Amino acid sequence: MARVATLSRSVALFRAFLREQRDPGGFYRLLAEDSVAQLADRVFLEGATVLDVGAGPGWFAQAFRSAGARYIGLDLHSEATGTGALLVRASGEALPVRTGAVDLTFCSNVLEHARHPWVLASELVRSTRPGGTVYLSFTPWYSPWGGHETAPWHYLGGHRARRRYLRRHGTEPKNRYGENLFPVTVAAALRWAHTRPDVALDAVFPRYHPWWAAWMAAVPGLREVVSWNVVLVLRRR
Repeated sequence: MARVATLSRSVALFRAFLREQRDPGGFYRLLAEDSVAQLADRVFLEGATVLDVGAGPGWFAQAFRSAGARYIGLDLHSEATGTGALLVRASGEALPVRTGAVDLTFCSNVLEHARHPWVLASELVRSTRPGGTVYLSFTPWYSPWGGHETAPWHYLGGHRARRRYLRRHGTEPKNRYGENLFPVTVAAALRWAHTRPDVALDAVFPRYHPWWAAWMAAVPGLREVVSWNVVLVLRRR
């Protein structure tokens, strides 16, 4: 992880994350700029075709275009927005993209929302050209935010945390365990990556941590709890 990933940068991201519910645009703009800076150390983005799977309204579009990339966003609920981004409505588990069509597939915080996460991950690989890059980030289930807005009660079970949220708020959480939120672990992601003969795992690191904390991703057990969010960078063989 690049040394530009400083402690002050981590603090800024965490503060923006705390405001995400009331200011999603501010948080995602900062996250997009940070993510593209992370990738720029590993991938030549000028002229690259980027497929953003789980793009939402295209939060990452401007950051990628500013880096010179051709941006395509895909989301199950994509709608036209003022971003000017090309957005496609489709499922990440069945990408309407020919094999090897893009230089970079980018999937930010979507894996834990997929009913079949490794089908989604495999679709990212399939869509990427040989020599291209797959950027896959997700929130591990045992991290402090693993239950999303039902955290930290997810440590007592996802269904129990969901019922507690309903009792306290009178409405279901946005991220509903067993429906659009599922437990994904770093260990499972690494097992999946190591069983794929068509990818090489270039890097694993905690997304929001400073560069000197990257070692945490190498420690089984610890990485599940302290990472908050984990990134896998894979190269398509």
